[in-house]
Formats: sequence, structure tokens, C-alpha cells
Amino acid sequence: MLKKFLDKQRPLFEKQGKLAHYQPIFAALDSFLYTSGQVTSCAPHVRDGLNIKKTMGLVVIALIPCTLAGLYNTGLQANLALAHAGLIEPAGWRFDLLRASGLGFSPHSVSANVLHGFFYFFPVLLVSNLVGGAWEVVFSCQRNQEIHEGFLVTGLLFPLILPPTIPLWLVAMGISFGIVIGKLIFGGIGRNFLNPALTGYAFLFFSYPASLTGERVWTSSVDAVSGATPLGRAAAEGVAGLNVSWAQAFLGLMPGSMGETSTLACLIGAAILLSAGIASWRIMLSICIGMVSLALLFNSSTNVTNPMFGVTPAWHFVLGGFAFGAVFMATDPVTSAVTAKGQWLYGLLIGVMAVLIRVLNPGFPEGMMLAILFGNCLAPLIDYLVVQRTMHRRLARHGSL
Repeated sequence: MLKKFLDKQRPLFEKQGKLAHYQPIFAALDSFLYTSGQVTSCAPHVRDGLNIKKTMGLVVIALIPCTLAGLYNTGLQANLALAHAGLIEPAGWRFDLLRASGLGFSPHSVSANVLHGFFYFFPVLLVSNLVGGAWEVVFSCQRNQEIHEGFLVTGLLFPLILPPTIPLWLVAMGISFGIVIGKLIFGGIGRNFLNPALTGYAFLFFSYPASLTGERVWTSSVDAVSGATPLGRAAAEGVAGLNVSWAQAFLGLMPGSMGETSTLACLIGAAILLSAGIASWRIMLSICIGMVSLALLFNSSTNVTNPMFGVTPAWHFVLGGFAFGAVFMATDPVTSAVTAKGQWLYGLLIGVMAVLIRVLNPGFPEGMMLAILFGNCLAPLIDYLVVQRTMHRRLARHGSL
């Protein structure tokens, strides 16, 4: 019935139709609900079942473990903060809903933690998708271009790298900057060279750093409790000052952004992406190789004034957004290197840069974001150099391409 209804309305949105200006919106709704009815009818053409819709859908599926882990950990940290502060009757709409649900604020209750985390995560997710989707619709209607499902992935990635207490107006500003400046002004999906989610995060970080880093991000809802994230503690006191064990950091049971704290969830997502053939294993592996190499080099140093020199590769792997960035951000097929050799160089560059920024810049302990954006800028140059070198080698060997 729905398909017949959409087919009946299609002429209104085609050329010369009364609603032709809004054809991208109709096409997006139709393609989101059903597969495309347009097929190739003559050779030559390539048959492939993996299109943009399926690719983005698989990325969303791969992000589910990080989302679920983020919901639980966000609620857990909030409930632990309430228990530590001794607040029996906290005020706020989240607490009113939790009180009405009957689950309470016990950090020992899985359902209470997940529900509490949901009340932090869902408003950010809703604003991110509504504002980001609105910009996609505006630009697509203006250019008469197709609306792709890519904004749904960005709309999910962006909340996962944000702190749970970020104001919603900042979410709207960040996703607007990331979608418009990071992607749409270059022509949309497939034409941008910067990761939109990280572009929006970078804008917020340098414009409103107090709302994204430091102790404030976990204390605005519970004013009686303060505490820096483990990565911030490591920058100030080294591994000895961490208030979590390595196992807790690996599982993601620590303060941090809503969806990037659990390395285990990131590895599950990596397995899904690799098995589907979407992400590059070369990029993931080379990032880890670059990180381990430079971290071991710093560990062998006799520098005793900088605590970050003593942070081992195992701790770098589970702290901050390293695993999340290596799996979901750096492997973006649009903004990463595409040649095989280029992917090795691209990944090594990101791994080395991430540790370099973490260790040598005490004011910015999380270096993964800047490292990936730096790698995005150099990815086209890396691919160009790899292709040119291959061409020169073939010319020298065979005398022609």
C-alpha cells in the first residue's frame, strides 16, 4: 500500500511537476524505504551488491556495540557521581524520568545505568540528526542532488565522540559546521576530504574548549563531584595517577566521551567492518604499528619531567579515542588513502602523530582527532606520490605504462 502510494506521488516530484524542487526529499524517502527501481539494461556495467545505502547501514550496525557500551558507561558514571555526592533527591528532568521509571539511581543496576545514559545520549543524537539532516536537505534541494544516507552515519558518529553534558546548542553548532564546512561546500558525499564528524568536533574544541575537555564535562549535572578523565590524569600524573585499571579502560568503564571509551566495543565494530570489506585492515594495523613504535621510543627515554613519556602502548590503545578513531574515523573510505601502499603510509602517519601530540603537548592530551584530520589533509598527496612512483617504476622497467 505504501509503495503504491509513493509511486502515485512520483510524477509530482519529477521534472515539470508541481513539487519538482523537492525531488531530493522524495527520492531520499523512497530509497530509504525500498531499493532503487532503476537498473542498468545494457552492457558494459559492473554488478555489485554493496552500494552507499548498504555500506552506511553496515557502518551503523558496527557502531551499535559502541552505542550500547556508551549508554551503560554514561549512566554508570552519572550514578556513581550521585552516589559519591550523597545526593538522594537530585533535581532535573532526567532524574524525574528515572524516578518515575522506578529504576532509581543505583550504579549496580544495569537497566538503571542504561536508561540514565539514554537520557544523556538521545537528546544529543536527536539534535545531531535533525540539524545535520536539515542542512543536507537544504543543499540537496538547492543543487537538485540526491540525498544520501551518509548523514545518518555522521549523525551517529558525532554524538559518540561528545561528552554527555554538552549543551544541545553546541551540538547544533558543531554538526552544522561539520556537515556544511566539512562536506557540503565541497559537493557532498564522496567529494569531501575531511571527516565531517571530526571537523565539527575540532570546531567545538577550539571554540568552546571548556565544554568539551577538563573536569567540567562530567560535573555540570552533579555539581558536588569533580574529576578529570583518565587520559587527563595520565597527562598530569602519568600511569601511576590513573584511577582505573587497564581492564576497566579496555571495557570502557571510565569517564570520557559517550561512545569511544570501550575498546572492546570498538574491536567488535572493527570485526564487522572488516568482515564486510568496508574498512581497510591496512589502515587499522599501520595506525597501531605507528603508535607502538613511537610510544616504545618515548618509554625508553630518561625524561622524568613529562609523565606521558612513561605511558606504554597498551595504555595508549585503551585511553581516549584512539581505538574509536582508528576503527571508525581514520578508515572513512572518502577521506582516507585509497592505494594499498598509501594506506600503510597514511596509517603510520596517524599513529605517530597521535602519540606525538599526546606526549609533547600537555595542554592537549587527546591527539587522535588532530592526527586523523592531519592525515585527511595529506591523504590525496600520499596517493598521488604512490601513483607517480608506480608509474615511474613501470616506465623504467618496460619503457611504457
